[in-house]
Amino acid sequence: MTEANPFRPVDDTARGLARDLIEGATYGALATLQPGKTMPSVSRIALATDEAGGLVTLISTLADHTRALHANPACALLIGEPGEAGDPLTHPRLTLHAEARFVARDSAEHGHLRARYLALRPKAKLYVDFTDFGFVCFEISEALLNGGFGKAWRLASADLAPDQRTT
Repeated sequence: MTEANPFRPVDDTARGLARDLIEGATYGALATLQPGKTMPSVSRIALATDEAGGLVTLISTLADHTRALHANPACALLIGEPGEAGDPLTHPRLTLHAEARFVARDSAEHGHLRARYLALRPKAKLYVDFTDFGFVCFEISEALLNGGFGKAWRLASADLAPDQRTT
């Protein structure tokens, strides 16, 4: 028996929906693999975009997921939230497969990320300069977009670039 391919061909609709989910994400579920464990762990993290449209977070070194990312930067993010009504599975969501990249506190990139992050997430001013907090950028390798029942796409990282959205 041959399995049917559940994914539609990537088009501007898929690219636009994925970009909308990325640009609108204020938080997401981060899946990591804890050192020495075989089961993944999931945490909710705050998200924003950098100037290039990539996803970034500000996390504490005290968090288990930070230690996990230092040990193994491979991770997955789930973004997109259900609407207030209806079946939550009918609302779009995006799974991103990524590598976490920690940004050095003394780098120019850190300063740029700090300014942008605070512009987008002003409440982070309360903890952005704590010494145990740092920025992590997510280098996305691929994405799985579920636009609701019967609407699934597998996107390459290039499909997620802001300039790819033409709709």
